Amino acid sequence: MPILFYVDDSRDDLFYLDYIRRKQQVDVDLFCFSSAPAAFEALEARLEKGEGAPDILIADLYMPLDSGSALIAQLRRDDRFSAVRLGVCSGSDAAEDRERAFAAGADFYLEKPLNFTAILDNR
Repeated sequence: MPILFYVDDSRDDLFYLDYIRRKQQVDVDLFCFSSAPAAFEALEARLEKGEGAPDILIADLYMPLDSGSALIAQLRRDDRFSAVRLGVCSGSDAAEDRERAFAAGADFYLEKPLNFTAILDNR
């Protein structure tokens, strides 16, 4: 079963993705975080326990204290997370936002609302 980390400051978006996972009975372990530091701490804790990194991590582009692109860039610089597929999501369809996400090292860019077909297609 794939492991997905989702980072978004919007509790509504976190709730929505988990709700859709349960409603559609998507076979994925979903871990939701409301900040980039919380997600990074959980990533390090998984590695310390020998659980390995998630298959996919998606971070919201716009968060008030930390951006998703900053988290993506941090993970790209860390060899421990080289196998993780990294994505950025946003309600924006602006080319500049896509470019910023890819410049940070994202493997893919998704527009909100997220859907599991698009997420799992990027595994």
